[in-house]
Amino acid sequence: MTHNINIAELTEISKRIRKNILDMTHTAGSGHPGGSLSSVEILATLYFNIMDHKPENPKWNHRDKFILSKAHACPVLYATLSEAGYFPENELKTFRQINSRIQGHSHIKTPGVEMSGGSLGQGLSFGVGAAISAKLDNLKSKTFVLLGDGECDEGQIWEAAMSASHHKLNNLIAIVDRNQIQNDRFTDEVMTLEPFEDKWKAFGWKTLKVDGHSLGELIDAFNLAINQTKNPTVVIADTIKGKGVSFMENNPAFHGKSPDDQELFLALKEIDDA
Repeated sequence: MTHNINIAELTEISKRIRKNILDMTHTAGSGHPGGSLSSVEILATLYFNIMDHKPENPKWNHRDKFILSKAHACPVLYATLSEAGYFPENELKTFRQINSRIQGHSHIKTPGVEMSGGSLGQGLSFGVGAAISAKLDNLKSKTFVLLGDGECDEGQIWEAAMSASHHKLNNLIAIVDRNQIQNDRFTDEVMTLEPFEDKWKAFGWKTLKVDGHSLGELIDAFNLAINQTKNPTVVIADTIKGKGVSFMENNPAFHGKSPDDQELFLALKEIDDA
């Protein structure tokens, strides 16, 4: 995949991904638009500027791997994979339908998907395994794992974090979509994560904090991360749940609520006008 996609092009790609997230969840009448919209720039940057991958050969042995730990936010992954050419865009219309390749949580039957997800907290462990495997096979590939901030309540995340630093997995990059909402409430109402960055540092990780909607900051952070020589890296991306649609932004109601006809019309207009 070419890496010479500039920020202007990435901005347009991000708009198309957002519109497809809204359209597919509307068509299905279900899904998780909020946490998908908050991750758009993260995935656009990875797939079109950072990662080595081949849509025409999803199982290419030297590929960088992307693991979606917050697998309910699969609309953003499907829209990105379609944009990159892993499968036709019109297949997005089959989201959550019986026998569709694109289900309500990411599944390895979908071209480009590395891990079947659903139960939160497991993706980083999978990423640790993938990163260790790459080192054993003397591959230069990187493994990227996208975590939700809410799932960082899970003890398994911190077991995996400890394991990654112990094994000096400098080929592992975690990204936390820090939108500060989990399910139907704010993260601080469930479990206070702060001092979040210090926790990762204490577990032996290189930490980078960015505006998760700034393509420039994301590009710089990922380039720093992939050039780490000793430690795994976590990119803590401050984001807004429902980003790009005013009535969805920072609104816990749209964690699992798909837009109705009027909401879709208004949302798509906002994105077009942005």
